[in-house]
Amino acid sequence: MKISGFTIIKNAVLNDYPIVEAIRSILPVVDEMIILIGDSDDATLALMQSINDPKIKIHHSIWDKNLRTGGTVLAVETNKAFQLIDPESDWAFYIQGDEAVHEQYHDTIRKTCLQYKDDQRVEGLVFKYLHFYGTYDYVGDSRKWYDHEVRIIRNDKKINSYKDAQGFRVGERKLWVKPVDAYVYHYGWVKSPEQMMKKVKNFTKLWHSDEKLEEWMKSPDFWNYDEFDSLQKFTGTHPAVMHERIARQNWKVELDISKKKFSLKDSLLYYFEKWTGIRPFDFRNYRILK
Repeated sequence: MKISGFTIIKNAVLNDYPIVEAIRSILPVVDEMIILIGDSDDATLALMQSINDPKIKIHHSIWDKNLRTGGTVLAVETNKAFQLIDPESDWAFYIQGDEAVHEQYHDTIRKTCLQYKDDQRVEGLVFKYLHFYGTYDYVGDSRKWYDHEVRIIRNDKKINSYKDAQGFRVGERKLWVKPVDAYVYHYGWVKSPEQMMKKVKNFTKLWHSDEKLEEWMKSPDFWNYDEFDSLQKFTGTHPAVMHERIARQNWKVELDISKKKFSLKDSLLYYFEKWTGIRPFDFRNYRILK
């Protein structure tokens, strides 16, 4: 069995993406790692070269500035990276620049890939998610945060990245998947308030018109982390690759997680999920094979 990893990245230094940690977190699982670097304005290439692992294969791309609606350029670039994967690979492990996988799940991931390698009905594996917010001590626990997503897909080039590259489809059809008992840790909302706003403004360039971008540029130079509906304290451990970055945290954010900021409808759905473990009316970007 062969597994390829793949990712896309642009301006990793300017936006302080934990892309090095993301890549290192799956290197023990994969047999090759495709990194597609966009036309960056910083030292992203040098950062990727610094990982210095023989599994890594660096490629280059120019992002189409006309593909700004809904983050379409992210899916286009993800598809380019997927096409670069070794045709002999059975699976492709996609990791985004602000995600990481805990080493405690490596064996489970490889065993699950092996389990379904020859079952052609299985087009992908769906992971559970933890979304960190503000600092490394809090995770979002409301329906606002997607709780599962596909991150391993069969190396079938009919599969394509969908919309803003959150999930995958065959044409418009959702993939048939099996769950893997593993989490992806999402750190996209863990930065200093100043760096978070800087990233949001830069990311807006991939999504919206010049008018919307101009509106965002008038915003304060720091992100208000009080704008959350529900958080809970994280009591587990972080992936080992994240420990050095966590130790460098140089900001404090005080969050009162006792407060829940829901509409009546969202409050009912939130507590129903807490009591039953069921998330009704939730959008799924995939179909689970029974």
